[in-house]
Amino acid sequence: MADTVATPKATEPPEPSGPSGIWHRGRVLATAALLLGLLLLLHASIPNRTGNLGSLVETFLPWCGLLVPLLLAGALLRRSATAVIALLLPAAAWLNLFGPLLVDKSHPGGDLTVVSHNVGAHNPDPVGTARALAGSGADVLALEELAARARGTYEKELARAYPHHTVQGTVGLWSRFPLSDTRPVDVKMDAGPLGDAKPAEVKMVYNRGMRTTVATDHGPLAVYVAHLGSVRVNPRAGLSSGRRDAGAQSLGQAVAAEENERVVLLGDLNGTLDDRAYAGLTSRMESAQEAAGAGFGFSWPAAFPVVRIDQILVRGVEPESAWVLPATGSDHLPVAARVSWRTR
Repeated sequence: MADTVATPKATEPPEPSGPSGIWHRGRVLATAALLLGLLLLLHASIPNRTGNLGSLVETFLPWCGLLVPLLLAGALLRRSATAVIALLLPAAAWLNLFGPLLVDKSHPGGDLTVVSHNVGAHNPDPVGTARALAGSGADVLALEELAARARGTYEKELARAYPHHTVQGTVGLWSRFPLSDTRPVDVKMDAGPLGDAKPAEVKMVYNRGMRTTVATDHGPLAVYVAHLGSVRVNPRAGLSSGRRDAGAQSLGQAVAAEENERVVLLGDLNGTLDDRAYAGLTSRMESAQEAAGAGFGFSWPAAFPVVRIDQILVRGVEPESAWVLPATGSDHLPVAARVSWRTR
């Protein structure tokens, strides 16, 4: 019987060793780094046609920066110079987008302190929440998600610190200064023919937007308070944000038509300002946190904040400082800012 001759198995060529090998290793890591860099650079070009993908990416865009040290660790383990150099692109792109937020831009002084807080409809401690807010030093205090059963509690606990207040549906404003020209603002919670058919008094029960004029010592200040529609994320539909986006557009139109030179918008906008849905607002107003805060100012969820969806936007006044207040009984953290009438 003839002897069988074993044929050697084909093997992949080994990676080059020595100095030249560091340029050939880690090509997958290098590709991932370049794709991450392009994502950060071109996020505004990601279409929203399918599942609002662009808005979804922009909501969590700051967290993409965590991938840079992870990829760097992989590049160092692989001893890949190619991957390390490729990581310069996402690192530079992230720093260009968010690097300024890492610097404390606050200034001393200011003429007015404003605070905004989604107090939570299911807040188990409205008394403690109201007392904490009364002690915050706010001159103007906006509350969102005011439950009907808790409204009296907030009115009672805040009365001494704030002699003036107004509640419009589920949003309200408490102030040390007189209020006038108060009216609800439609943030499109009832869009469509069915909503249009509802009487105004029915809509007012769950109204989530308002506008008023605060007569400060330095002149009139138009203040808007808003709680935009919630968003949902699921694997099949992606980001569902139709009501929120419609509300953001409507609010942007209201601010654009505002005749008062000085304007402050306070509220739970249910999204980060990186999201293109807020272009109508961010093109006309400035974020107090971005202009005069330190860090990202994440406000939700209160137990472990990962995004800033509670916002303070200004026009015609100068943000001097911005910060996040300690947790209350709500699932949101209160946000605060101090503004001045002078401009630098």
